[in-house]
Amino acid sequence: MILALLPDFLNVETAILSMLAVTSICALTFIIERGFALQWPRVAPGRVEAAVENCRSLEDLPKLKQICQQNASPLGRLVLTAANHLDWPKEENIDIIQTRARHEINQLERGLIVLEICTGVAPLMGLVGTIYGMITLFSSLGESGLGDYAAFAAGISLALRATMFGLLIAIPSIISWSYYTRKVESLTVSMENICDEFVRRCYRLRAKSAPNPKVSARTAKAPASEALSEALDSARSGSRRG
Repeated sequence: MILALLPDFLNVETAILSMLAVTSICALTFIIERGFALQWPRVAPGRVEAAVENCRSLEDLPKLKQICQQNASPLGRLVLTAANHLDWPKEENIDIIQTRARHEINQLERGLIVLEICTGVAPLMGLVGTIYGMITLFSSLGESGLGDYAAFAAGISLALRATMFGLLIAIPSIISWSYYTRKVESLTVSMENICDEFVRRCYRLRAKSAPNPKVSARTAKAPASEALSEALDSARSGSRRG
């Protein structure tokens, strides 16, 4: 009934196949784009990784910041965020790094939602084509009877083509989506380990370079103790003379 109300110029078969073609192009585009974007050298350039590893003193921080700014990447931005807030308490620095990390992970996952949608939509559009092909088939059989093999073949052909195209789009999409999702998790763990080691190292260096308050207190008391000793010695000398 609904198909009978469609305008004459609307070819449902062409529309379904066109939608499947658009879906396949979108899926293929994001499969290729995420394949390049999720490579480890793009997420963590070698220069940034080497600079983090070679940062063994607080004097190396300016060079590290410069390298991170020159090599824009998720790891570089995380390390730069940590380096710019080393004067904050460690807990607050970790919180801001985690906030930045959530943003970077969201960027790494960009496009995966499209693959997920294609995975669900392509089989459904194929099912629509299958149903329409069956409707066309039985409609032609009702009008011309079983002797019209051409109409019968056309209906079966449309149903099979739509189903095949839907599956051909959905299968690579779901494989790519599963692989890239797992890869994002792996990249996230690697960046987390690098940033955690960097933060711990920097705060250990700060703790070593900071003056020891106990030592400072002893140093401040030293002159008073020496003066007291001299006064006691003088008093003892005077009492002996008396």
